[in-house]
Amino acid sequence: MAQQYLDHAKKILTSSRSNFKGGSKGSGIISLFGHQNEYDLREGYPLLTTKKMATKSMFHETIWFLRGDTNIKYLEDHNCTIWRPDAFQDNLPGMIKEGIFPEGLVKYSPDWDKAMKDYGQRIKEDADFAHRWGDAGPIYGKQWRKWEYYDHDKKMFVEIDQLRNMIEGLKKKPTGKKHIVDSWNPGDTPRMSLPPCHVLYQATANEEGELELQLYQRSCDQFLGVPFNLASYAALTQIIAQEAGMVPKTFIHTFGDSHFYASIGKRTQWHKENFKELQKRVRAVSQREEYLEVVEWINKNAPNDGNEEKYDHVTAVLEQMSREHKKMPRLKVAKKPFDQLTIDDFVVENYDPHTAIRRSMAV
Repeated sequence: MAQQYLDHAKKILTSSRSNFKGGSKGSGIISLFGHQNEYDLREGYPLLTTKKMATKSMFHETIWFLRGDTNIKYLEDHNCTIWRPDAFQDNLPGMIKEGIFPEGLVKYSPDWDKAMKDYGQRIKEDADFAHRWGDAGPIYGKQWRKWEYYDHDKKMFVEIDQLRNMIEGLKKKPTGKKHIVDSWNPGDTPRMSLPPCHVLYQATANEEGELELQLYQRSCDQFLGVPFNLASYAALTQIIAQEAGMVPKTFIHTFGDSHFYASIGKRTQWHKENFKELQKRVRAVSQREEYLEVVEWINKNAPNDGNEEKYDHVTAVLEQMSREHKKMPRLKVAKKPFDQLTIDDFVVENYDPHTAIRRSMAV
């Protein structure tokens, strides 16, 4: 099943429809619009084996969403830093105004990295600071569990627990076509630290009680984000199926803009100028090991500004593509109410991945 991810990665790098374009986060991206992968969960848990995945961070994020939480303190308390960059950037203007951090911090600079690390430490150690500066805005947890709208008849705001409604709806009508959880709330997106990348998911089942779930993801960070999203939503499919008294069957991953970040500064400019040559070289690969030759060509010719091991996701995924995927592991999730799950309720069995390939997230 993991081969689908690698095939998609190659398609992004080689398709005639792929583009090099300026990203919104200070980095150019190699981008492909539109794709779909399908994973049969009866065959195993689609956790990538071509690099080691931080499963605890992924499950902590899922638990955080399921509980309807939006403050990153829970994540920081469990050494999960994946929402720190977005929350830090979103809260930074207010913290600068109050003198907590100095003006003039340059994005991606050593001072920026140090300030962000200090921010995470304060969130973890100071509950009052976390309460004031740790919220990431009305993101996934808020929308899943507390979608808010104004009821004109009642003349008041009303909250909708979309996830609970989905599960109860599946129990009543398993084969229905209206079981949807939507994270894209247009009224709330301006207040979010990051508008939802994984926008909407829909579930349905067959008459044998086998559940299928499809995710539409508008923006897809193929190297860092997509492996997380894939494994997280496969786990969510299992959680929903168990609570609805069903068996998880299929996870379908539908992509909008899937892309690789191509570093920052002079290196991203080099990638832009040499995009067609990169496509040519990747298309010519006939054996996995040859992807490493493309990595060597990039590192030999592209500017080395000290950021290539942080923000150049192209070399990272090429290294990953040079590896052979292994047997899929299995996931066990405790059968308990979804909003009462803890990290100890997730067990991944027989996971034997290749070594980690580390890169930083562009924000």
